[in-house]
Amino acid sequence: MRRFLVLLSANYLGLMLLDSNTVPNAVCTLFFFQNTNVRLTISVCGDVNNIEIASAPGTSTDPNNTQFYTRSTIPATYDDSECNSQCTGNTSYYCGSGSKLTYYTFTTSPVKWNFPTGAAAGEYSLLIGGVTVPLITAQAITGKVTFIEKSGTGNPNGTGAYELDLSQIDNFDNAWRQMTGLKTDVFCAAGLTLPDKVGRQITVGGWAGESNYGIRLYWPDGSDGVKGTNEWTEDPTNLQLLVPRWYPSAMIMANGSILVVGGEIGQNAAEQPNLELLPRTGGGNLVDLDFLERTAPFNLYPFVLVVPSGIFILYYNEARILDENTFATIKTLPNLPGAVNDPTGGRSYQLQGSMVALPQYAPFTDPLGVLACGGSTSGGGFSIDNCVSTQPEADNPQWTIERMPSRRVMPCMAGLPDGTYLIANGGQHGVAGFGLGGSPNYNAILYDPTQPINERMSVMANTTVARLYHSEAIVLLDGRVMISGSDPTGDYSNPPGNFPEEYRVEVFTPPYLLSGAARPTFSITNKDWAYGTAISFTSSASSTKVSLLGSVSSTHGNSMGQRTLFPAVSCAGTACTVTVPPNAHVCPPGWYMMFVLDGPTPSVGQYVRIGGDPAGLGNWPNLTGFALPGV
Repeated sequence: MRRFLVLLSANYLGLMLLDSNTVPNAVCTLFFFQNTNVRLTISVCGDVNNIEIASAPGTSTDPNNTQFYTRSTIPATYDDSECNSQCTGNTSYYCGSGSKLTYYTFTTSPVKWNFPTGAAAGEYSLLIGGVTVPLITAQAITGKVTFIEKSGTGNPNGTGAYELDLSQIDNFDNAWRQMTGLKTDVFCAAGLTLPDKVGRQITVGGWAGESNYGIRLYWPDGSDGVKGTNEWTEDPTNLQLLVPRWYPSAMIMANGSILVVGGEIGQNAAEQPNLELLPRTGGGNLVDLDFLERTAPFNLYPFVLVVPSGIFILYYNEARILDENTFATIKTLPNLPGAVNDPTGGRSYQLQGSMVALPQYAPFTDPLGVLACGGSTSGGGFSIDNCVSTQPEADNPQWTIERMPSRRVMPCMAGLPDGTYLIANGGQHGVAGFGLGGSPNYNAILYDPTQPINERMSVMANTTVARLYHSEAIVLLDGRVMISGSDPTGDYSNPPGNFPEEYRVEVFTPPYLLSGAARPTFSITNKDWAYGTAISFTSSASSTKVSLLGSVSSTHGNSMGQRTLFPAVSCAGTACTVTVPPNAHVCPPGWYMMFVLDGPTPSVGQYVRIGGDPAGLGNWPNLTGFALPGV
């Protein structure tokens, strides 16, 4: 028994059955099961609607080898009820009978992917050999990059934490600093950069035992070429989360507090369908979230963002807005579309996709947009080949689907200074976890939200390095994207036949740094900004635009702290003024990379703090052993 299924576009209409023996040129996939319950998929034919496409399953994605399909005659159609026989290898699927073919028709033009070449495709390159397989990466306000590892993926005498000085890349020993101070395991923790005046980094949660309660802090120090001396600080006895959390998420709220949400107690154990705030008020309180309990276990590392009306949260295949004071639901969005043949596909761990906030532009009156890409399905790990976007605070938010050039589970996304987004890493099948995903995506995708729907994705340069589970992507101050990690088996010994534990650190250089255009420069004195004020700076560019990128901690496809804003700028010659975003709901308090752009070409960025430290995190935690920077 066999059923033929069409690979769907973002926009499709209707379902018909054809006789596959008379339609040799329909675009379709032969889909069936062996008796051992092994799913097989084979591309066997072309396109019933005579549509030109750039790639199809089993065909080349080379833009110089575009595929054309035709059909000879319009075939007869049949009722869908004739395709209702169960597959012999898996009775939960229908395989049809009588050589019938299922196909869909487009309601709009199909997706158009761009295939730039040369410098326009960007470039992957080796940055430096690594000393660990990181779990979380983040660039500190000093410009150095912190690498935090789970226990067991570094050198046997490792300490779990390292710092990379990008100014010393040509000198391995000078580039890396081994750090101390971690007392518990950060395995699948959350991370943030705090809005205090020194930009301390924090990780929360972990694995297992007292690590589940972990709260760890680092005060970045040192400078280019000068190693810091500060270490991570932790007191598992006196500074803990209220409940154990593995795979939680964290966010700086509009009031400056730290929101910690979700996670689970342990492997295949009960979820933590609740949230808590740091610093604690009084004895601290948990807030139960019934929607997390209902969608377990596919809502881990939920995606959270501040929006003007409260807190946006995306988990599994659902999304909603919470009141920022009571955390009650004030708006429920339609469910996210998943795979085209499986609406239950999800975007958060363990079905892991990635999500970002889309650019916000002055005067910041348009609703914030969000974009979620990739993910997988719970029944077999058939990963998702699309991105979905919406504006959660619109009157009637709907999800727009855009198909990616390949399936992608465990992707990472990084917002670039020019307002585009790099989609990198991940596999083409499976789910997140040790040994659960494979077929690496070696190319990157550039997503440009200024282009028309279904024309926003460009297939960029390839790497030769597989980046699967526990890989990361962060934008650096120099405008490149640092690509790191891959911990596909969790086995430090690298078992034969598996993709290796990946120590090499790469960078992806976007086209804007390969065009040959001169990079603008700027100087600024005031780097501590109040909302709504005018800040002076000087710029070498005659036509200037400014972007602000939130400080990111990257782990498991979740870019905690990510934000992209384009504030108003005016210049008279080289003297310029930028108007700070108006409030904490548009621009949550914290540290942002400031870039000056001349066309698409960015300057080297500088860190600025916006909104101060309204929750007084600089005076927390007031415990022995913790240095406090003050507010």
